Amino acid sequence: DPAPRLWLARLLRWAALYLALQSLLQFATGRNLFGQPRSADGELTGPYQNPRAGAPLSRLLFPALLPVAGRWLARLGWWPLAGAGLSLAGMATMVLIGQRMPLLLTLLGLFATALLLPRLRGVVLAMALGAGLLLAATSVLSPPAFYRLVTKFQVQMADFPDSHYGQIAARSVNIGLAHPVTGTGFDGFRAHCSDPAYFGGWHGGDGGGAAMCVQHPHNFYMQAFVEGGFPGLLLFCALALAWLRAAGRGLWSQPDPLRVGLFVAALIQLWP
Repeated sequence: DPAPRLWLARLLRWAALYLALQSLLQFATGRNLFGQPRSADGELTGPYQNPRAGAPLSRLLFPALLPVAGRWLARLGWWPLAGAGLSLAGMATMVLIGQRMPLLLTLLGLFATALLLPRLRGVVLAMALGAGLLLAATSVLSPPAFYRLVTKFQVQMADFPDSHYGQIAARSVNIGLAHPVTGTGFDGFRAHCSDPAYFGGWHGGDGGGAAMCVQHPHNFYMQAFVEGGFPGLLLFCALALAWLRAAGRGLWSQPDPLRVGLFVAALIQLWP
């Protein structure tokens, strides 16, 4: 029904605004409304105690922002400028938060938005260029964000197989290949990660041993493979495609901004 959907759309917008304002307050003053500082590694935590603001905001940003920006850009007077400014502010917040994958997935979302909403391509281009300029400026404006997004990211990607994330991926593959039909069951990565039978890195060795173990594989598809083997992985892929097919039905011919925003949110949530 239209009324509940309208309320849900409003809640999404308020949630996105709340996350963004808490993050910007922490950037400006050093603490959020609860008195909590940045994380130890420099990311803005928004309303959370730990660095978790980037992921939910990257998903909320598109269904919250695209309908408003679309309406404002279609009006006369100063409204188009306000729509562009709001869009740039949303992208700037994602950069300042300083979380790498949420920022990269937001850029993926911009690309999908430009494909589906031609009338917003100018704003999307401005958001992408603004993100690049602000990223360069964070070396002065926010050195912790620059360290996370540029310096540390370069170091990790230069030798990804031997990084912590690379070790997690290798351990996931080892566990999954050892149980290709049934998987290990629920929470299998946590239960089996420290078993020496699954030690091994991409280039040999013990792949970090038990010291690299964390709660989960940090990737939905790896987790499906570990817990459900190849059948679980294939079923999860089929589910993801079914969700995206339903969310994207008709968008190419009738790209409503709210529906595009919801599709983009699902796309970046499910991106492997």
